[in-house]
Amino acid sequence: MTTAQEEAGRATFPFKVPDLYQLHGAALHITYSTTSFVGKPSFVYQDALQTLTFEGDQIRTVVTEIGTLVTVTIRMTVDSGSTSFTLLVPRVNLGSPNHAPIHTEGITTIHRFSVVPALNQSQTELYTVTPLTGTASFVEF
Repeated sequence: MTTAQEEAGRATFPFKVPDLYQLHGAALHITYSTTSFVGKPSFVYQDALQTLTFEGDQIRTVVTEIGTLVTVTIRMTVDSGSTSFTLLVPRVNLGSPNHAPIHTEGITTIHRFSVVPALNQSQTELYTVTPLTGTASFVEF
């Protein structure tokens, strides 16, 4: 015979996976959604100087054991490299309500490149890590 408490402990909870992340830290504001009304992911990057919007295959994702890495290119030059921003999206199980606070990191990477081969020696990626806080939510698009 089982008690009500034992039965409650075995109950399965209908966890939801977030599809919207709204984060901020330092001078950054990030909004990332895994889908949208048109069925594509979207990513808005805002810093003190610019607001950039990305969608679909402009957003690159890689699932790893530490979370999902979501990367966009925020600056591109022909002859000196580029700058990318990567959001580390942690795994989050949502119950009720459909949102939860999260703490994560954003990584700005300067990819150095020169058209002069001799200048491409040494470290070519430089990183700046920004702590981010905000919410992960489930929204029906």
